[in-house]
Amino acid sequence: MISVSNKEWQEKKFDKNLVEKIKQKNNFSRILSQLIISRDFDQNEIYLIKNTLNLSNIFQNNQDFIKSVKLVKDSIDKKEKICIVGDYDVDGSAATSLLNKFFKSINHSFFYYIPDREKDGYGASKKLFEKLIIKQPKLVIMVDCGSTSIEAINYLNERNIKSLIIDHHEINKPFPNANVIINPKKDNGYLEYDYLCATTLTYFFLELLNKQIKPKINLRKYLIYVLLATVCDVMPLRKFNRLISITALKEFDIQNNYVIKQLYNLSEKKNKITINDLGYLIGPILNSGGRLGKSNYAADLLSTTDISTIKKKSLELFNLNKKRKKIESIILDNIDFKKIEKENQNIIIYYDPNINEGLIGIIAARLKDFFNRPAIVITSSNNLLKGSARSVYNYNIGRSIKNLLDHKIILDGGGHSMAAGFNLKKKNLSIFKKFIIKDFLEKKISLPNIFHYDAEVSSIAFNKDLYNDIKKIEPFGTGNPQPIFLIRNLKVIKSKILNERHISCILKSKIGFSINSISFYSLNSKIGQYLLNYKNYFNVLGEINENFWKNKKSLQLIIKDLIL
Repeated sequence: MISVSNKEWQEKKFDKNLVEKIKQKNNFSRILSQLIISRDFDQNEIYLIKNTLNLSNIFQNNQDFIKSVKLVKDSIDKKEKICIVGDYDVDGSAATSLLNKFFKSINHSFFYYIPDREKDGYGASKKLFEKLIIKQPKLVIMVDCGSTSIEAINYLNERNIKSLIIDHHEINKPFPNANVIINPKKDNGYLEYDYLCATTLTYFFLELLNKQIKPKINLRKYLIYVLLATVCDVMPLRKFNRLISITALKEFDIQNNYVIKQLYNLSEKKNKITINDLGYLIGPILNSGGRLGKSNYAADLLSTTDISTIKKKSLELFNLNKKRKKIESIILDNIDFKKIEKENQNIIIYYDPNINEGLIGIIAARLKDFFNRPAIVITSSNNLLKGSARSVYNYNIGRSIKNLLDHKIILDGGGHSMAAGFNLKKKNLSIFKKFIIKDFLEKKISLPNIFHYDAEVSSIAFNKDLYNDIKKIEPFGTGNPQPIFLIRNLKVIKSKILNERHISCILKSKIGFSINSISFYSLNSKIGQYLLNYKNYFNVLGEINENFWKNKKSLQLIIKDLIL
């Protein structure tokens, strides 16, 4: 089926016998069983639908973690000053905040630094450490960075400064010569956990260190920060991350976390926190500081317990995010989406020297989501070019950026499978493009214009029972997307434009069943044109969600596409 947005939609294929087996064995509905099979849930993931599992530390016998605990405990025992360096995104800020809270709880001497995107560049560099060693740290802990910092680590070693890297970005041999590196991608016995973000790794490292030091801190209170970082870093919410997600959401009490409570109040939110709230509300607010020249704000906010500081920093970040939205809208309005669509490239490489470098990542994400293919956005930064990339699930953009670094095509950079950043000289732009395009083609990754929906349902089935079934496989995110359903023969009976971008409407079926619906960012799209002007019946592809407005909950269809 070809949609109005020129996408081909097909129903996901599944083994009907397996669906029947899951249905009978677990007493699940057919739809729920079908969703489980189409997502290839393992036994633990199926078990979690009806039962609970304890969240235990899977790294207690891991040598990298054991050595790291010994290294840090030794520094604590010797009363050595410790420096924490974290990346400027949510993952880096959240990991930094956990370390901050730990060292404060034992009254140990430390300081932390979040590099400025423009002044300091990407990651832990020699230039950065030349500035930080003035404070005379004896140990530097790098979180969410450091895996490609060979020169920087050598600089520390020459000055007898110990180093620990806790990271999840791509890393190749020879590794940086740090005292210890925690990174699943080292392939040192825990590669199966390469989908964990830096905050997750930091959390479980601190949990082991806790047993040695016994500080007055309940780390479990901050498990929500692990989930926040996981969601914002686009890590798959599957396997161990699924257990973390379910546990964090179940245990979280907003009354005990004044930071998130304050951000909720500013956003006029009152519902129980969800994955979407973390990814689309809290995350963007925290990230806005790093995007607009206030890289330390998120770490400052997540680290503090002072009420006045929380109020001040929350408001500043909230207003920065509003500013970010306005700038982002202007940038998106100036992008010729039709031209990009006509070029029909497997990987989008968009260069505009005038884009604010703090926003290239989010623009890359918008392009990736719109065209369903990897996107790289590049802008000018002083005398260099700065780029940010976002990828689809089956193309590891972080590995490609690491290969570019190894070939000395870029000056620095790093990333993971879904996102990456880099700097390069202007004269190398064409070489960069050729390398990426060739790399993509050599991996023979298929990116046809085919999209899949999970099942066809009738308008009558759009009810609480179906929604409750869908909720059983939550949380949704990367690796476990929100199910998309096909509903036939609906037409618009009322529509209105929201915030000059979205379209809210009421859809009605031939049998008279009404469905409240919304289509995000569709005003200037073909979907928007049909929702506002088409008078006949059409088929709708969308997600079933719960809308919370003025203390009232109601089901809502989030329209993804239309088929005439």
